[in-house]
Amino acid sequence: MRWMLFSLLVLVGLAYPTSTTSDEPPRPDLATAAALQETMRKLIDRAEPAIACVLVSRSKAYAQFMPAGDSPGKLGGFDLAVAGFNLPLGDPRRELLRKLNLADAETVPDYYGSGVVLDAQQQLVLTNFHVVRDATKVYVRLPGGHGSYADIHAADSRSDLAVLRLLSRVEGLKALPMGDGGKVRRGDWVISLANPYAAGFRDGSPSASWGIISNLRRRAPGDVNEEERTKSLHHYGTLLQTDVKLNLGCSGGALLNLDGELIGLTTALAALTGGDAAGGFAVPIDANMRRIIEVLLAGQEVEYGFLGVSVYRPEQQTKRGVLVRGVTPGSPAQAAQLEDGDVILAINQTPIFDYDDLFLHIGAQLAGNPVTLTVRSPNGQIRRVSTTLTKFAHTSGPVIAANRPQPVRGLRVDYSSMLVQMPPRQQVLRPGVVVREVVPGSPAERAQLRPGSDLITHVNGQAVTTPAEFYRVANRVPADRDLQLTIAGPTPGDPSRQVSLR
Repeated sequence: MRWMLFSLLVLVGLAYPTSTTSDEPPRPDLATAAALQETMRKLIDRAEPAIACVLVSRSKAYAQFMPAGDSPGKLGGFDLAVAGFNLPLGDPRRELLRKLNLADAETVPDYYGSGVVLDAQQQLVLTNFHVVRDATKVYVRLPGGHGSYADIHAADSRSDLAVLRLLSRVEGLKALPMGDGGKVRRGDWVISLANPYAAGFRDGSPSASWGIISNLRRRAPGDVNEEERTKSLHHYGTLLQTDVKLNLGCSGGALLNLDGELIGLTTALAALTGGDAAGGFAVPIDANMRRIIEVLLAGQEVEYGFLGVSVYRPEQQTKRGVLVRGVTPGSPAQAAQLEDGDVILAINQTPIFDYDDLFLHIGAQLAGNPVTLTVRSPNGQIRRVSTTLTKFAHTSGPVIAANRPQPVRGLRVDYSSMLVQMPPRQQVLRPGVVVREVVPGSPAERAQLRPGSDLITHVNGQAVTTPAEFYRVANRVPADRDLQLTIAGPTPGDPSRQVSLR
């Protein structure tokens, strides 16, 4: 497209020589091109302050000079003077310290990407999760050379999104407005602002590129077993495809529409496939991703929705909708009275055409949220049913979230739906919350509560069915009173036991 437009402009220039008189009005063709050029310039100038170069170290050497953070994502800063205070002159470790100092504009980073400022007040920057995966230090450099070390405020591998929080306040930070990446169409013009090959690692100045939206709902590259339901959301076909040139380092950059709104977060094809390519992909900033981004901005864990149905393989499906093969007893699907042979046609009025649509849209509604399903019964009757989703069991390393619920007497809990998805799988989803974590040395550990096994049904006699209910009820119990937990038996019908925590 760019070559076509360039060729067109050249031909226009040859056909219509530039006027030498100042009073002759500009030709309409060149005036249009000049207007487009000016639009792009202004758009880039407005957006540039919100584009970051993300510098990443995965070195374990920092532990030699300063203690590591006390939880995942708390990476902390790096003060060169403090770290090297006790090192004598000539100590070879001083050279190592220099290489570890990402704040030094002359330090060439080993790993890098891009980021987009979304909250100037809270100093929060959105990037791709794969950019900061396994990071030991992260430094964010902005245009003008300003920058700061950053913690990972919250991250989610399934959506490949992460939010960084700057540790030293950068004044004059500007956030990008978000558009609707769900409304773009093939052929829409877009502009990318990112840092290919960390070109802006010294001054933070991003590089601009432009092109069109080539296609929609593209799958992430790579072979994935279709039966593996914990795969990335982007293997269900979420990505925008663009002919914009995206090299290594462009992951986490901004894909903008001509109004200067963020409609996608660029993901360099080179980073996904291991080789350079002419175009790339972007995570669309659509309704699903905005819901996930809001959770990450709040510093919370993204909890995907779980309905509780099994479905027939794609080749056994109907032309439209998803044919239900089975329903988990006690699940949201059973609460909605779904049955074998039903066809799910829509979720919250969003049409469902295939297997990928179902798992994408159920997951992205997030746990604890109500949904309305449009269903066709085996007799052809169309009905609408409502239910509240529980949590999909997606585990990929430690949870990175700055604002996790505080343990209650050494105890964190999770949705009971985890027990029907994680081995050894239970056959019936029962009401209650499952023990998720037990803090060493806490009352919960002394009571021998078992993570991933014990199901709590009541707290001081009050039924709890979600983690939010558990924390709300348990935190009302004064610290000088016992916290009485009712633990369900191993299978339905088995007697429960009482556990007291103080």
